[in-house]
Amino acid sequence: MALEYGSELTCSMGVKDMTASIGWYGRVMRCELLYRADEIGWCEMKTPMAGVNIGLSEVESVVQGGGATNVFEVADIVEAKAHLDAEGVRQDGDIQHIPGLVKLLTFYDPDGNAFMFSQSDMAS
Repeated sequence: MALEYGSELTCSMGVKDMTASIGWYGRVMRCELLYRADEIGWCEMKTPMAGVNIGLSEVESVVQGGGATNVFEVADIVEAKAHLDAEGVRQDGDIQHIPGLVKLLTFYDPDGNAFMFSQSDMAS
């Protein structure tokens, strides 16, 4: 029996305030709320990337450090940084450029969950 994957990926993030986080992910990450289940402290948001959702799990305390960093490819990382700047999003320095490979920008949601935007720098 072979392992067979479906066509969706849900990245689960712990957050302290579900309502505030839904607003932040909608505004900053351009996500749309798919559903919210307050009885279990969970919601899922559709990202602009086909088949990729973000699940928000409401918790009392968000653990910092370690864990996965979700990396989203963007068409123009300079424009993406300008968007984050306009939203007042905390970032880990400026755009990192690895010539011939990739440009990266690390940023954080209000609970300190790390994300990155990437833009390919490889020759086609």
